[in-house]
Amino acid sequence: MPEEAISAADLVRAIQTPTARGIAADVTAMVQRGELLAGTRLPTVRAVAAELAVSPATVVNAWSLLQRRRVIATFGRRGAFVSGLPAVSRPTRFDRVGNFGRRLTVDLTELAPDPALLPDLRPAFAAALDDGISTGYGDDPITPRLRDAVAANWPFAAQDWSAVNGGYEALHLLAQTTIGPGDAVAVEEPTAARLLDIIESLGGQALPVICDQAGPLPASLAAALSRTPVAFIFQPRGQSPAGHYLTPERCAQLAAMLRRSSAIVIEDDGAPELSCVPAVSIGSHLPDRTVLVRSFSKSHGPDLRLAVVGGGSEIVSRLVTLRTYGARWTSRILQDAAAFLLTDETSRRVVALARDTYAARRTTLAEALADRGIRTGNRDGLALWVPVEDERHALVTCAAHGIATSPGSRFCTSKIGDHLRVSPTRLADGVDFVAEVLTMAAHADL
Repeated sequence: MPEEAISAADLVRAIQTPTARGIAADVTAMVQRGELLAGTRLPTVRAVAAELAVSPATVVNAWSLLQRRRVIATFGRRGAFVSGLPAVSRPTRFDRVGNFGRRLTVDLTELAPDPALLPDLRPAFAAALDDGISTGYGDDPITPRLRDAVAANWPFAAQDWSAVNGGYEALHLLAQTTIGPGDAVAVEEPTAARLLDIIESLGGQALPVICDQAGPLPASLAAALSRTPVAFIFQPRGQSPAGHYLTPERCAQLAAMLRRSSAIVIEDDGAPELSCVPAVSIGSHLPDRTVLVRSFSKSHGPDLRLAVVGGGSEIVSRLVTLRTYGARWTSRILQDAAAFLLTDETSRRVVALARDTYAARRTTLAEALADRGIRTGNRDGLALWVPVEDERHALVTCAAHGIATSPGSRFCTSKIGDHLRVSPTRLADGVDFVAEVLTMAAHADL
């Protein structure tokens, strides 16, 4: 049976914008409408370019975008074929490695809070319900109580605000309103695995920005900016997995470079109440082009599901507009409960104790590893970035002793040496055992 094909003339009739992105968008729409079925052979690049009166390079770029979206597939001389609508991608870097079953004794994979160190939510919800339950579909993306509670400690004067359902929802929304297929995005290296998943799912290209203990290196950011990224995304403190934090001096250097670019700045402050260092933000230099995300799940409870976004009005308004397609706003009860927790002295003391306890657990494990010749360098945050000789050997060794760890390669886009990411947030005891196993894991010849 002969394969289906569509002529260049018929394809071009549906293309309204003769740019690479426009062609890709219109072809995708044809697939969505059922006008192009899976298996349909597409006309040649030269034929489409001639019909549109554009260069073949424009069509090649459009085909490349469609391939990234998995809408089409190319087979050399056989040509390009419609694949159909792509399946929903899953965050593969974020998946757990292996199935430990009953052998798991220590889980170091999640940056999860210790339940014993979380504040009591009952007084917070009682306070949030003082004025009763709202029955309206309000338009304000953040309640006055929560805005006042966070504004007092925001590191720059935010032009607009929104509450969202957690830090990664904020990052996903900001990425959706900023990154298109083929867009470059400057990202600190290493960075959060789920952020890399988000960028990849949108068809973006992550440009690694190497860091040291003071944050992203200016020379590395300059190299990334030369490729005109649409955004620069990084963690200003408590950096996961490497544990560094941005200094005021480094912040000023980066801001001066970013001022000459068009990239927006997205700062991910994933556990602000648990960081041991003051907040430093590029927003203090570039308030119009910076947006800061602060999440309170790790400090006040995962089920609070709350983060606040504050920064440049245009950036925040795009996020708020995108939310109108779905949730629209975050529960006002949750918002006002969070506002209570952020200002109540009893709750603040509980969170301060949690901050000090997590820092002590991180430091204790880091020192135990250093005594065995393994230096992590982490100075803030909830993770340790453990250098190893061979990542696969290290994962298997830890697993054989019932310890789950995360492969460092999932947090990187370039090769910066083998590592494990471990989180000691719930490691209240057994530090020597964990340090011994990690030491064996780090050395392939042990």
